[in-house]
Formats: sequence, C-alpha cells, structure tokens
Amino acid sequence: MTTYTQILYHIVFGTQHHYGCLDLDRHDALCAYIAGILKNHNCIPYKLGGYTDHIHILASLHPSIPLSDLVKDIKLASSSWIKKDKVFPSFSGWQDGYGAFTCSWSVKSEVEEYIARQAEHHRRQSFRQEYMAFLQRAGVDFDDNRFDESFVDERESGR
Repeated sequence: MTTYTQILYHIVFGTQHHYGCLDLDRHDALCAYIAGILKNHNCIPYKLGGYTDHIHILASLHPSIPLSDLVKDIKLASSSWIKKDKVFPSFSGWQDGYGAFTCSWSVKSEVEEYIARQAEHHRRQSFRQEYMAFLQRAGVDFDDNRFDESFVDERESGR
C-alpha cells in the first residue's frame, strides 16, 4: 500500500534575540535558499516570507522527515549561508526553538496571503505579539516569564 499524506505546517522562528537584521531587500534570497533546503528534503514549499526579525514557512513535509530535524537543518544551513556570504551582516543566528502549527488545506490560500503581507502586518503588530497570538490560538501552554525573557523586540525595547 502507498502512503498518502497532506499535512501543512506553518513554521515560524526568529533571529537570535529577535534582532531586526533581516533586510527586506534580501528576504527573497533567504526564502529561495530555504525553499531549496525544503525541496532537497522532498518537502513542498508553498509560501515563505517574514519580516526583519523572523521567517514564516508554509510547507508540506515528506512523511519520512521529522519536523524537528527539518527545522534544525533549515536553521543550520541557512545560518551558515547567511554568515559565509554576508547576506545579512548583523545576523548572529536563529533563536532557540520554533513554532509549528498544522493548517487545514482549506485555509492554505489564507495562510499564504498572511505570509505575503508580513511587512504590512508588522506595521501594526510586533513579532512577539504575533507569536503569542499563534500560541494562544493553538492552545499551546507557555511560561510567560520564560517567553518574555527570550524576546528583545526592537520596537518594544526602544532600539
């Protein structure tokens, strides 16, 4: 029997200390690089985007690829590429951890549009606020104190 799956993941992670170092003029290159990593793992990238301090990935994973291994590979390979090619000179690395949320196929186009409108979206809401809303909507328990310690959002810290 053949295995069939259709599990969409909306994966979100930020830069180390959520520092806004991902220049939007080079974001397309970052997204293309990460899409290549996904394809090399037999995954299907549907939409990638983000803002100066984080990235969103909407993708279907190949059934043999554990999510945590894929995210680790994306972070390691993209971090190495960014630093080696000096794509984002102030980039020091990705945050520890990530958020991953499953999406129904019926909302795929809505999630793609949401990801495409990140610059517009983040004129009204910080990454911290966005991420907390994702966690709350998904019913994920998190420690408010530990969560706040991991965020140094430039808009909220006055940088």
